[in-house]
Amino acid sequence: MKDLSNYRKSYEKSELTEDNIPNNPIELFKKWFEEVDGTSDEEANAMTISTFGLDGFPKARIVLLKRFDEQGFVFYTNYDSEKGKAIAANPRVCLSFFWPAQERQVIIKGTAEKTAKEMSDDYFKSRPSGSRLGALASNQSEVIESRDTLEEKLKNLEEKYEGSEIPRPENWGGYIIKPSEIEFWQGRSNRLHDRIRYHFDNDYSWGSERLAP
Repeated sequence: MKDLSNYRKSYEKSELTEDNIPNNPIELFKKWFEEVDGTSDEEANAMTISTFGLDGFPKARIVLLKRFDEQGFVFYTNYDSEKGKAIAANPRVCLSFFWPAQERQVIIKGTAEKTAKEMSDDYFKSRPSGSRLGALASNQSEVIESRDTLEEKLKNLEEKYEGSEIPRPENWGGYIIKPSEIEFWQGRSNRLHDRIRYHFDNDYSWGSERLAP
């Protein structure tokens, strides 16, 4: 077994205090996102989504955030995929962002809902043709015979839709995660990290509190 007990890093780049946070967590998320997006080669919009699988196990995987606002956080996928089936059975999910260059994490608990078809249509049309054909070619999460099978299906679709519009599959589209809790984590020295948690209250406003690290 490889011993990793000596892997250590001191986090000292920033701080998160009650006097430098807004009342609305979306404003803080936007600020942090723009700082990462403007200063790093990382995919700032890469996020982990965790769901409860139909087999009873939790599962986490990386997806890409494509939009966020006061309503929530949007990503796109195949609705018949493993994650899509998990969301259909239990729409309570968790999103997490890890931005190591800034020594920051954001953890979001919320409920997933399908976006309007018009939003999915608009985003699908904005994708490169290869990505649109890929969405048609892949029965996401299903067992396939080989890579060659997938490549052959893609080739047939390229020929079929050459010079014509590529339709969005009915089982492909967006989810919006409507947040009920958002936690911001800023690394600090001596492992005394800053953790501020926002919670959406019954009066439709956000409250916040500090958590011990």
